[in-house]
Amino acid sequence: MKRALISDIHSNLEAFQAVLADIRQQGITEIYCLGDIIGYGPNPRECIDLVMKVDLCLLGNHDQGALFDPEGFNSGAERAIFWTRQQLELPIGNPADNARRWDFLGELPRTKREGPLLFVHGSARNPLNEYVFPEDIYNQRKMEKIFGLIERTCFQGHTHVPGIFTQTLNFYSPEDVGHQYRLTNEKTMVNVGSVGQPRDGDPRACYVVLEDDVINYRRVEYPFEKTMQKIFEIPELDNFLGERLREGR
Repeated sequence: MKRALISDIHSNLEAFQAVLADIRQQGITEIYCLGDIIGYGPNPRECIDLVMKVDLCLLGNHDQGALFDPEGFNSGAERAIFWTRQQLELPIGNPADNARRWDFLGELPRTKREGPLLFVHGSARNPLNEYVFPEDIYNQRKMEKIFGLIERTCFQGHTHVPGIFTQTLNFYSPEDVGHQYRLTNEKTMVNVGSVGQPRDGDPRACYVVLEDDVINYRRVEYPFEKTMQKIFEIPELDNFLGERLREGR
């Protein structure tokens, strides 16, 4: 069975639509989203409406920030969250749609377990907020504590940097493994990358296809200039949030 694993859409409608089209072209019907539907980008309502159709969606820290007061965000991210919240409250279209979006966000789970597989936004230790970066392979204490909570494989997002962490404290970028990796009994953390705001130097949207025990990383081109222009036209969204899309940073 094939399953698409996406994360960190961040209100980037153009990227999300391109990824959904790529998923459909492969005949994949099951989609899991690992959180951060909103934040940073210009189309929160449209992205929530689309993600409501997937099979599973987890809560991300930006999703929670829109529901409650954002904590731990830099000033640009915080302003984007407040603007996003305003967009979700505006009396646009059917008022029931607004209520439906808020209800959806408010009911999102933080984790999902399926046998030896764990799905989170941040990490197994702190599903919402903990970042696991490639350089953390040198932080043995941190990694041992997180791996101690993983039965076999944990799929996550949050950093926007795709790649594979092994319990032997190695990190492999998608390029290192030819964009394909076979899971074994070794404990593994898999970062699926970001649909709407990649930060690995590649501006293309990123997601993972999981088929049995094989992971395939997919990169999808989308018209990021269109998304950039939308961001530039919204005073509450920092221009940097648009400019970084061009560089994948």
